[in-house]
Amino acid sequence: MHIAEGFLPPVHAVAWGAAAAPFVVHGARSLIREVKEHPESTLLLGASGAFTFVLSALKLPSVTGSCSHPTGTGLGAILFRPPIMAVLGTITLLFQALLLAHGGLTTLGANVFSMAIVGPWAGYGVYRLARRYGAPLMAAVFCGAFVADLSTYCVTSVQLALAFPDPGSGFLGGLGKFGSIFAVTQIPLAVSEGLLTVLVMRLLVQSSKGELTRLGVLLTGKRAATGTTATETEPEPETKQTAGTTGTTGTGTVAR
Repeated sequence: MHIAEGFLPPVHAVAWGAAAAPFVVHGARSLIREVKEHPESTLLLGASGAFTFVLSALKLPSVTGSCSHPTGTGLGAILFRPPIMAVLGTITLLFQALLLAHGGLTTLGANVFSMAIVGPWAGYGVYRLARRYGAPLMAAVFCGAFVADLSTYCVTSVQLALAFPDPGSGFLGGLGKFGSIFAVTQIPLAVSEGLLTVLVMRLLVQSSKGELTRLGVLLTGKRAATGTTATETEPEPETKQTAGTTGTTGTGTVAR
């Protein structure tokens, strides 16, 4: 949902940039801390950013001044949490504005707020809620990626409606107009992105199980929902009895 260069009024462009800035700064600190504490995660971070870049570069014309496309932010939000995704999304949007003329510098703040902030937070929230209530991992991943994409479209519709309200019905009329036009292409794209994200997550489960476990995506043991490992839940009565028997035998031997 890249809003084109110069499409927003200057006041709106500045306001959205100011709203997005604190999230990006916080995300940059989180990203630096993640890389310092776990340098082995650098490859997966790069893959998450590349996934976002490639998917969000695939655009379909939707309405004057904007476009519809997958976002790719759900995967990174699930793996590394939304603050880090705010930075990866901002870098993606900046490169696309400079190299692909996709989006723009004046509308960067608005695009970051919708795609790199609201999208990841909404998708991650739905993912966590699904896991909390016992949904399988892949079902939760699909829901998270689907909502991350769809919520981006909703926020962009709000941004455009605020900038260009309907002459007769105002903001609500503009929201209905932009939202209905976007929905034609964005809902199928959100479903497709959810399915693709599930496919990528399956590959990661096979190739990076240890890293996913550290990140909390995969949990071990019978009580995975509570994060308790099998080692923590296994009783050891036989070991204790054996130890006691050994001790008794040992004592009897010494006594003799």
